Amino acid sequence: MARTTFFSFHYDNDIWRASQVRNSDAVDESIEESGFIDGASWESIKREGDDAVRDWINRQMKGCSVTVVLIGSDTYDRKWINYEIEKSYREGMGLVGVRIHKIRDEDRNRGRRGKNPLSKYKDSNTDESLSSIFNTYDWVGDNGRENLGDWVEEAAQIADR
Repeated sequence: MARTTFFSFHYDNDIWRASQVRNSDAVDESIEESGFIDGASWESIKREGDDAVRDWINRQMKGCSVTVVLIGSDTYDRKWINYEIEKSYREGMGLVGVRIHKIRDEDRNRGRRGKNPLSKYKDSNTDESLSSIFNTYDWVGDNGRENLGDWVEEAAQIADR
């Protein structure tokens, strides 16, 4: 069964690495993706203000069952990533963190490991952090190209519990 999946990432810092994930064979028939946008369109939406960004995110997330948070060096404190995590959890979507800092950028450099933004949110019923409820993987170390579909399915099943 295909899972409609929203990809959340820090556009300015991580678009290269996020594109590597998107263009891998991992995004296949098991995953219908949402949340990718070209640079000119993103800049245009941002210029329209916060309401326009929020509306765009809401439209992209509509009908999605899982949010894949691509974690780079500076993902933790990003306003819109935080919004996407909160919205995903509030709406009962699955979440999975995928560390992408080891993917080489266009200059062949790796990033530094950033903090997991799922760790800052807690389940209101259990007081567990979302990083304890949902799993986080390393794209390079955990072979994301082969396993992303399984991670997405696992996140959806955790959300359904």
